[in-house]
Amino acid sequence: MGQRSVAPPGPSAPELVIEADDGSHVMSPSRIYHVGRDPTSDIVLRDTRVSWHHAVLRAVRDHWTLEDTDSTNGTYAEGRRVHEVDVGPGSVVRFGNPSDGPAAVVTAPWPRPADRPSSVHHPAATGTFRRPTSVHPLPTRTVRIGRGTDNDLVIDDLIVSRHHAELRTLPDGGHEIVDVGSHNGTYLNGRAVRRAPVAPGDIVGIGHSDFSLVGDQLQVFVDTGEVSLDVQELSVQVDKGRKTLLDDVSFPVKAKYLLAVVGPSGAGKSTLLNALTGLRPADRGTVLYDGRDLYRDYAELRARIGLVPQDDILHAQLSVRRALRYAAELRFPGDTAKAEREARVEEVIGELGLEQRARQPIHSLSGGQRKRVSVALELLTKPSLLFLDEPTSGLDPGMDRSVMTMLRNLADDGRTVIVVTHSVLSLDVCDRLLVLAPGGRTAFYGPPRDTLDFFGFTQWPEAFEAFENDRSRDWAGEYRASPQYDRYITAASEQPRLGGVVPAPPALEPVKAQSWGGQLRTLMRRYAAALSADRTFLAIMIALPFVMGAMARALAGSRLTAESAMNALLILCVGGVLTGAANAVRELVKERVIYRRERGVGLSRSAYVMSKVLVLGLITVVQAVVLTLVGLAGVDTGAPGGRGVLLPPLAEIALAVALLSFTSMMTGLLVSAMVRKEEVTMPLLVLLAIVQVVFCGALLKLHGVPGLEQLSWLVPARWALAAMGSTVDLERLVPGKVTTDPLFGHTAGVWLLDMGMMVVLSVVIGLLVARLLRRHEPAVMRK
Repeated sequence: MGQRSVAPPGPSAPELVIEADDGSHVMSPSRIYHVGRDPTSDIVLRDTRVSWHHAVLRAVRDHWTLEDTDSTNGTYAEGRRVHEVDVGPGSVVRFGNPSDGPAAVVTAPWPRPADRPSSVHHPAATGTFRRPTSVHPLPTRTVRIGRGTDNDLVIDDLIVSRHHAELRTLPDGGHEIVDVGSHNGTYLNGRAVRRAPVAPGDIVGIGHSDFSLVGDQLQVFVDTGEVSLDVQELSVQVDKGRKTLLDDVSFPVKAKYLLAVVGPSGAGKSTLLNALTGLRPADRGTVLYDGRDLYRDYAELRARIGLVPQDDILHAQLSVRRALRYAAELRFPGDTAKAEREARVEEVIGELGLEQRARQPIHSLSGGQRKRVSVALELLTKPSLLFLDEPTSGLDPGMDRSVMTMLRNLADDGRTVIVVTHSVLSLDVCDRLLVLAPGGRTAFYGPPRDTLDFFGFTQWPEAFEAFENDRSRDWAGEYRASPQYDRYITAASEQPRLGGVVPAPPALEPVKAQSWGGQLRTLMRRYAAALSADRTFLAIMIALPFVMGAMARALAGSRLTAESAMNALLILCVGGVLTGAANAVRELVKERVIYRRERGVGLSRSAYVMSKVLVLGLITVVQAVVLTLVGLAGVDTGAPGGRGVLLPPLAEIALAVALLSFTSMMTGLLVSAMVRKEEVTMPLLVLLAIVQVVFCGALLKLHGVPGLEQLSWLVPARWALAAMGSTVDLERLVPGKVTTDPLFGHTAGVWLLDMGMMVVLSVVIGLLVARLLRRHEPAVMRK
């Protein structure tokens, strides 16, 4: 089919909606529409009686006409074969046969523009708002909305609370929406509200359902997944505008399409993915989710977007079923019954064909199977848009094909799927292909089969090599001037062009599926399960305190003396530092991808940090007590009169080592929050241990030495050794210039100061950890 022509709009030609085999289509009077069996037609009819190019629909002045383009089997209106016929709301046209040929039914779009939902730019052109799922008389009383069967409007949606919201009628005849303590929030025109007036045309969003007052009706629209995505003129710049990562990228994606985004390294694929998912909104341009501005309504719409990063987003030590169950706990409301959650988990396991692997640890799965598990996690909440970043990276050709076929099936089942990939092995299963050239510019958008011919190459490596070697070529300009641009972008876009600078997103209260306490309990149970399944970690945790404790006992002998006391206490300090820091130094960086994704769907930062602190803290304290008992149980500490400052000497030393281990664990979390790669944590752990030894006060005189003394105050081992020295009165036991330190004083005040400083350091470090985690969150969460 040649380049599509554009007819000037008639002075009063209305929009029409055509219902055909391939769905509903909104007809704008500014365009000409082609009907036929050709897959690139605007209205595709797959019946073999329909010609490849069968008919043309166009606006002529104030009305529409349908013209048969010399088809083989004809076009029929009211049982008669016609060459040209006027059509309007109520018309029924058949193609190929007057009685049972495929029919096109013409209806009017949204009945009253003044009343259409205010957050939708073109309702009749969207899947969700084309027609109501159900219609109710405008209520004259309070209408209760929720998942529970005792509500007036029951929403069968697991992300909706059992009792979610109430639509109340006001004395003056108006209405207001009131959130009644829901977990995932109630939204008015995309913004979270607790109580707000509702005007005609406003959209009230609850889960996957939207409600709108239209005339004397309450219309309900359910997002079933068949949504369009219209990307308009997206641009992203960094370095204060000096570098462009994405340059004026536009394309439409129809419902149930599978779109692949390819291009050489540095072409802006990841930048585009972040812009489309709302994680890092573009600086300029618009993303329309089924007619709604994604950036403006992001707080509501983010729950309908699934994102599978390149790295796995599940704890590899857990089994498939157990990992998905924990994910369901975090993503579904706290009032969701366990049976409801588990039913959804089993449904997703079945949908992804993971029944035979459900009990298997994730780390033992193949690459393709692990990717299926990551997709399964995102499907728990039934997203309408599913994005995947390099899902076939590192897979062999067979697994590559398997993953892409899975994505094809997911799109066919009723969702829009967009995949960023370097692989070109299975692009033929996609509906559309977006090729980005260096600089983030559109080199091609259209069916995969047309791509290489458009560039004039026969193999993909040739095309990518040309992108790299011929950077001065205006790839985007050539595509914009082509017939393919008019066909696949200009003519295929059903939403009006908006463009403009993206406004700053409003400050919204984050919505959490569970309460803070509920999240904390789930995170702690999941983390404990993951640790207990890691046998290597368990072996190290058990062995380390015994090894370090045995070394301390070997140095201490049966009694702490002037020769042995300092070395024994130093080994206890080193053991406390290593056990605490080693437990935590990898724990945040190795889960960064998981945290980033979960944070994007409502995970509490403080609950996440606290789950680490409590689980690791308990483990670390137990290790410290074992370390101390192995090292000093039965040993004469040499404390004055055999008594400590406030407690028995062994108890005080155990408390000091435990607090040192806990503070070192917090320091390990700080390091883990700072670094970008897990590989650098072990060298930093060694450096951390060396610093603690040097500045603990056992080797160098610190008191009265400007600079060194102040610097040592930041070292937990300094205060731990001082607390242990205070317990045994180290200055008396080991006379010398190193021990002539007020922090070793055998008094309750000094001992409490030493212990209190470690508590202060732990609190400060915890606040720093939470602060540093913000750097690794989605940009939209840091607004």
